[in-house]
Amino acid sequence: MSDRLYNVLFLCTGNSARSILAEAILRNLGTGRFNAFSAGSQPKGEVHPFALELLQNLKLDASFARSKSWEEFARPGSPKMDFVFTVCDNAANEACPVWPGQPMTAHWGIPDPAAAEGTDAEKHLAFADAYRQLSNRISAFLALPLASIDRMSLQSRLREIGKLEVSAAATA
Repeated sequence: MSDRLYNVLFLCTGNSARSILAEAILRNLGTGRFNAFSAGSQPKGEVHPFALELLQNLKLDASFARSKSWEEFARPGSPKMDFVFTVCDNAANEACPVWPGQPMTAHWGIPDPAAAEGTDAEKHLAFADAYRQLSNRISAFLALPLASIDRMSLQSRLREIGKLEVSAAATA
């Protein structure tokens, strides 16, 4: 792969939490190297308020954030994706649209913070944990030598990134 601006799409079912967080992280860390996008197979129609609050607290721009269908990125004239990552198990098991340009794909599933139960503090912690996991995976992705790695090795590395720690409990 050449040294250029890459398009990355993060997919989730609702496009209200995990995929939005991933898009925000890559927009922040990948400036000048990556264009980040997110979408859902069955978008909720709004971004989860805890996701927006977390991004605001981290001083990350969330003005891009809107819940949208992955069909927006499968139509003619849409940006050609170089990478498509599913961040939830449901989206990984669904029949995805055909993405123009044959992007590299991988599954980076993490638990849904929007499904967290308990107090608001516990729910906020679930969002922070999802952010941390996504940030770790995206940082590992950003460290890959995209301009010099062959496609087969890159695909293997992308899958390995998806196997990085899933929960804080896994590191204890």
